[in-house]
Amino acid sequence: MRTFRAARPRVLLTALAAGALLLTSACNDTAKPSQDQAAGASAPGTTSPTATPPPTPTPKPTGEADPALQPFYGQQIAWADCPADPTAEKLKIDTSGMQCGKLHVPLDYANPGTDAIDLALVKYPAAKPDQRIGSLMVNPGGPGESGVGMVEYGAKDFTGTLHNRFDVIGFDPRGTGDSSPVVCYDDKQRDAADQQDAPLDLATRKAEHVKQATEHAAACQAKSGRLLPFVGTRNTARDLDVLRAVSGDKKLNYLGVSYGTYLGSLYAEEFPKNTGRLVLDGAVDPSQDTMDHGVDQQVGFEKSFERFAADCVENHADECPLGKDPAKAAKKAADFLDGLYDHPLTVKDGRKLGRDLAWTGTIQALYGDEKTSWKYLRAALGWAMVRGKGDYLMDSADGYNGRDENGHYSPMQESNGAISCADAARPAPTPEHAKQAVDRLTAEAPLLSKGTTVDDYSEAGCAYWPFKTTEKPHTIRAEGAAPILVVGSTGDPATPYASAEALAKGFASATLLTRVGEGHGAFGKGNVCIDRALEAYLTEGTMPADGTRCS
Repeated sequence: MRTFRAARPRVLLTALAAGALLLTSACNDTAKPSQDQAAGASAPGTTSPTATPPPTPTPKPTGEADPALQPFYGQQIAWADCPADPTAEKLKIDTSGMQCGKLHVPLDYANPGTDAIDLALVKYPAAKPDQRIGSLMVNPGGPGESGVGMVEYGAKDFTGTLHNRFDVIGFDPRGTGDSSPVVCYDDKQRDAADQQDAPLDLATRKAEHVKQATEHAAACQAKSGRLLPFVGTRNTARDLDVLRAVSGDKKLNYLGVSYGTYLGSLYAEEFPKNTGRLVLDGAVDPSQDTMDHGVDQQVGFEKSFERFAADCVENHADECPLGKDPAKAAKKAADFLDGLYDHPLTVKDGRKLGRDLAWTGTIQALYGDEKTSWKYLRAALGWAMVRGKGDYLMDSADGYNGRDENGHYSPMQESNGAISCADAARPAPTPEHAKQAVDRLTAEAPLLSKGTTVDDYSEAGCAYWPFKTTEKPHTIRAEGAAPILVVGSTGDPATPYASAEALAKGFASATLLTRVGEGHGAFGKGNVCIDRALEAYLTEGTMPADGTRCS
């Protein structure tokens, strides 16, 4: 299951450095007062008060306690049979037992009576109603991935204990999928943009970045300006609490993968008393600077790429196009992918597979592991390197970019950028910080970061975005929340294992469960040890022993 969006090498690595729209998860907090404000300093020209300070204002009611939100918390979902899904039928997935519905939520929680939107829902009713213990809400990551799709197309991952005991409920978060999605471009514009490789020359690259970022912001503002200030994850956490309540659950039981761990973390921060059993798998560290997180991702994917290439040579020599030396295999593949800048391959539908799309297809395959997508990547590289055909790599890139076989794009990538900028606006790094990032990339990810310079890191994040957020990275304690289960995988390239360690350590009460293995996330990977631990926690509340590692 592909979840958290990694920055794409070359075009998006330089965009990340320059502070453009980041296809990564951003983890933040509300704006904090200045030091003077925090210290209670008086404004210039005034005298510090000596009298008793005024009483602290009574906090405004939130959630179910807010009278203005009662119409939303009191609604009833009109569940009905889901409409026919051609994609599910093509994949031979039976969705006949599922129900679909809509959740009505305020666009702006500060002014709930002014405007509202509907969120798309799907429910996979408990297989054994007499054993049902409630609902299990799920989110697959992104930001921008469809929770409806996670349930419809991933139903087999819940088969057994989880589906027996829970109504599994997926939803498309605000700004995504069928929930008032952010839209910026049409399909032809997306095709044209994706086929453009980022320039090699720094000055040209920076000028092109400014042009693209400015035009992108204007396009999104023109088509989705009403939504942009309200698509951040904190509002989605509030939506999740409405969904919990109208589903009849006193406490939220939740499985979030990748970026979904940030959503779950913010929920626990916003509604600690409403948390039930939360599983946060493939964890995002909410306290980490977004630039540092992007660097961690590049290093993670470089290591995964090297392990894939060595495995290709050592264990699959008969189908591996990367030579006979495991130590040189990754560079051979990278040199080929980079060479597509000057010599792109034409695929069956006439599009050009250049350097950036080829790297995107490669990265997409590295979300899996040696038992799943590595086999596909061996074939895709062999097809391209030996036969000069880039169709398999292009198909993989299309999967990452949300393009279907008819040339239609889902709103996933545009939603991703909008949510990321609503969740964080990284300030421009200091020259020292930028140099540290480039030095680390040069040392630990030379293949994926080739050509990146300190000058690429000169701008603040989301510098051209029309909506300026006040959210900032911070440690989430979630004091008062029920114990949380954090899951991390040692070979996860998209959300490195250190992020899971940091997230678990930050919570007031959490346990870290470790999967030893490749690929992004642990849920749905067929690891019996992980599956049993998740089932025991979600259905019985039994935490795995601290330090449990599943090989």
